[in-house]
Amino acid sequence: MKLAILGTRGIPARYGGFETFAERLAVGLVEMGHEVTVYCAGSASAAPEEYRGVQLRYCPAPRLGPLETILYDIFCLWDARRSFDVVYMLGYGAAPACKIPRLWGTTIWINPDGLEWARAKWNALAKAYFRMMEWASVRMADRVIADAQAIAASLAERHGQRHSCSVIPYGCEIVDAPPPASLLAEWELSAGDYYLVVCRLEPENHVLEILRAFQQSRSARKMVVVGNHRAPGSYARQLRAIQDPRIRMIGTVYDPERLTALRSHAFAYMHGHSVGGTNPSLLEAMGCGNAVFAHRNPFNQETLGGTGIFFDGVNDLAGAIDEAERDEHLLHARRAATKLRARTYYQWCDVVASYASLLEQKADVRQPA
Repeated sequence: MKLAILGTRGIPARYGGFETFAERLAVGLVEMGHEVTVYCAGSASAAPEEYRGVQLRYCPAPRLGPLETILYDIFCLWDARRSFDVVYMLGYGAAPACKIPRLWGTTIWINPDGLEWARAKWNALAKAYFRMMEWASVRMADRVIADAQAIAASLAERHGQRHSCSVIPYGCEIVDAPPPASLLAEWELSAGDYYLVVCRLEPENHVLEILRAFQQSRSARKMVVVGNHRAPGSYARQLRAIQDPRIRMIGTVYDPERLTALRSHAFAYMHGHSVGGTNPSLLEAMGCGNAVFAHRNPFNQETLGGTGIFFDGVNDLAGAIDEAERDEHLLHARRAATKLRARTYYQWCDVVASYASLLEQKADVRQPA
């Protein structure tokens, strides 16, 4: 089967969760004998045509502000209209344009990711736009692929039950041999003496609530925040305004080994995401064996099962931190449980196998009677 993956900046992954997912899925499917092309932003001149057996195809991403991503996706959809058995669009910002490949008889899959219209960073017009795109996506796709059962349930509640909706989560690496704790010296940290937050610093990720809860706690440890705290905007300013010598904002960290070291040697991990599905950052923390304090919502509860420590607000989290400081054996058990859950439900090989099964089902349908 010939599959095209659209909606990312391209591979090898250098940007975010969708890019990492596209890389792992594409390489895994190629190893199973499928032909996979990943669309990349930019010009083909002097750019590689292949990555680990995956074909790379390039489309321009015009610099037109908010329209850049939408136009890039439309250009990719036009280019992919008749060369593939399946076109898999990650995200639904250009959902109506998914009609283009369907006109040429190409099957369209769409992954809606999270509830984009619910993100606090968007104004009313943008939220209305994303609501319309979500509505269009469930009607335009031959198959919707949700990364969590809670996403599928949310879509069904608002748009009706769809027989062509599959639930396949993202995956993660299981880190059994973590990088050395000596890598923490760059930030004057040592193993077990800090809590960790890794995310985009946006309101729906509840970073402000996490920091205020930590302020209220009696912990003598540090709180390390990985994210662009120098970004413009009122939310980042509120984060920078918090005065507490225990809180360290260290900026973005893209190097995988250093990021894995930070996760692996943390006392516990803080996860405030509230509008996504199976969040890649949470999975990576689980794969590192972190004890996780997570915002209480259906997405995090589905991912963590009974292994997480869930909080509803500032006071709730402050109390949970103090309880954990009093009984560290509790967190030891949580660490083992989160890694076991990641190993059981969220390994990349299982994710790839689920997609391969969908492709094989499509191939079977195409066979003549």
